[in-house]
Amino acid sequence: MADIGIGTTAPDFDLPRDGGGRVSLAEFHGKPLVLFFYPKDDTTGCTAESLGFTTLADEFEKVGATVVGMSPDSVKCHDRFIKKHSLSVVLASDEQKTTLEAYGVWKQKSMYGRNFMGVERTTFLIRPDGTIGTIWQKVKVPGHAETVLAAVQNLYR
Repeated sequence: MADIGIGTTAPDFDLPRDGGGRVSLAEFHGKPLVLFFYPKDDTTGCTAESLGFTTLADEFEKVGATVVGMSPDSVKCHDRFIKKHSLSVVLASDEQKTTLEAYGVWKQKSMYGRNFMGVERTTFLIRPDGTIGTIWQKVKVPGHAETVLAAVQNLYR
């Protein structure tokens, strides 16, 4: 796991995204980026989180921020997820888990007594200069998108 924290440079990435394009950290230089990591497309919590960010997309746009979600799901899976729920966030696919590992969110988890590797729901606010501004770990979905939006708005106060 990378040594990542507030004030450190955000790990670079260049990954396939929904719709067949690519998304990279470099394209957001000079603008705030909300990067949210989630376990799996079309599951209850991940759908609620993605819908929360979609609902506030116009507000993020007003402050010049982009919201990007990332999971180990394939682009094809992301495309179905977006279509099914009319999502407006960018979804990056990290099937190799290199970016998930670089951000320290690919972790050992346990459920019902079973241990497995998975994504710990985490959101990073990356400042316009490419450094980490805020980290929300073990995110609880209700109200999360609103909390993140307030933090982005505070960058400009």
